Amino acid sequence: MGAPTPHRTDDWWRHAVIYQVYPRSFADGDGDGTGDLAGVRARLPHLAELGVDAVWFTPWYLSPLVDGGYDVADYRTIDPAFGTLAEAEKLIAEAGELGIRTIVDIVPNHVSDQHPWFRAALAAGPGSPERDLFHFRPGRGEHGELPPNDWPSQFAGTTWTRVPDGEWYLHLFTPEQPDLNWAHPAVRQEHEDILRFWFERGVAGVRIDSAALLVKDPELADYEEGVDPAPFIDQDELHDIYRSWRAVADEYGGVFVGEVWLPDAERFARYLRPDELHTAFNFNFLTCPWDPERLRRSIDDTLAEHAPVGAPATWVLCNHDVTRTVTRYGREDTAFAFATKAFGTPTDLDLGTRRARAAALLTLALPGSVYLYQGEELGLPEADIPLDRIQDPMHFRSGGTDPGRDGCRVPLPWNADAPYAGFGSQGEPWLPQPEGWSAYARDRQSADPQSMLSLYRQALALRRTAPGFGDGPLTWLAAPDGVLAFARPHGLVCMVNLSDGPVPLPPYDGLLLASGPLHADGTLPADTAVWLRT
Repeated sequence: MGAPTPHRTDDWWRHAVIYQVYPRSFADGDGDGTGDLAGVRARLPHLAELGVDAVWFTPWYLSPLVDGGYDVADYRTIDPAFGTLAEAEKLIAEAGELGIRTIVDIVPNHVSDQHPWFRAALAAGPGSPERDLFHFRPGRGEHGELPPNDWPSQFAGTTWTRVPDGEWYLHLFTPEQPDLNWAHPAVRQEHEDILRFWFERGVAGVRIDSAALLVKDPELADYEEGVDPAPFIDQDELHDIYRSWRAVADEYGGVFVGEVWLPDAERFARYLRPDELHTAFNFNFLTCPWDPERLRRSIDDTLAEHAPVGAPATWVLCNHDVTRTVTRYGREDTAFAFATKAFGTPTDLDLGTRRARAAALLTLALPGSVYLYQGEELGLPEADIPLDRIQDPMHFRSGGTDPGRDGCRVPLPWNADAPYAGFGSQGEPWLPQPEGWSAYARDRQSADPQSMLSLYRQALALRRTAPGFGDGPLTWLAAPDGVLAFARPHGLVCMVNLSDGPVPLPPYDGLLLASGPLHADGTLPADTAVWLRT
């Protein structure tokens, strides 16, 4: 096997395991029912023990929380529900002392309707410089009673809202999230200043929300189905913005990861050119079903689209918007699509858990970096939220047909015997924890060598120290039908059985890790993965 070779630190982002924290649901330090920075600081040893390289925080800024913090009122202030700017600075420093870098979330497409800029725009009236920072337009129709165009929303519902003076403003998300006008130099300058503000406080990187949506067709042309790119996505002017951002990041040694949902591989790769973003999320893999042919195609397509620009791939199974892996993989349809989310979908959690364990080893063996959403290391399922407790605007804007995203945002269980499973000591959590949630608690899983948490700890320890993992080449190996097998450097082999029955393992020198027990005859059971040294 050879001596362990720790990863280099100057290109850490090419191979890192990055843990996503949704602050509201991670840990409650002051007992008010809402997760906060004090809770995160107290739980940093868990992240260090887990073995992650960095933590990405979803927005922790001042916000009315209409859309879970993605409606920002002030990018330089921590929301009081989470703490203070001084606490954020301590958190960044304390995480760094444990070898954990910090990535913050920037939301450049829109702000909150409570942002000072938008409040000034409403007060200033039509034709004012304040309104030029947004997309205000007169309406169509005889009396301006119709929206300026027919663009579809990223959520259900309209993308335009009329104000009392008769003008309309654009919001690709909720009415409380007005879109900024990125053709205005003040918008560009403000965001470059925000980047510097956080880099100067020690963050290592920035995740860019809705990174392909910022620039709009200046004519605001109507949307035509099938015309690519649409007038509100992937406009060519975006690349000049990100080249300017890259220059800022390079001053501080910072990195970017973009949320870029694009079907065109060539256009996607443009964002990853050496003078633009370092990495981008891989949504093709995230939404892929538990199917050997589809997964292999997704992996091949991902590596192929990154190769021309020399960028590392990213891999993720779940995030704060997506049905949790254990639940998704236990369903008849194991793919993910927002359009198909529905109440009451049957799930086999035992099956989903076996597959999620195997998927963890598959994902962590692939070339590039990996994002791990909080609670995935505990094997948490999607929770059913009572109708009267749902908060996600996706549910309400769908007319109540979409269950929304709250089911993957339920506060984490830390201590099985503590109130609210140890999330907080006093106040009821902002989202209710399902009955039996304590069975997934960290302390209970820490004592169980067969738990999901133990599997992740072992896998991350091997990935960090054993040769062959991280960025680099991948070679597919011959395998039985329904099985994925590939080689990495230094004789490392990953094999995943997605067939209906057991399959023999190839000759090997050592079994590094298995997602579940092998059969007595040494064969690999269905929905099980192994790491081998050959």
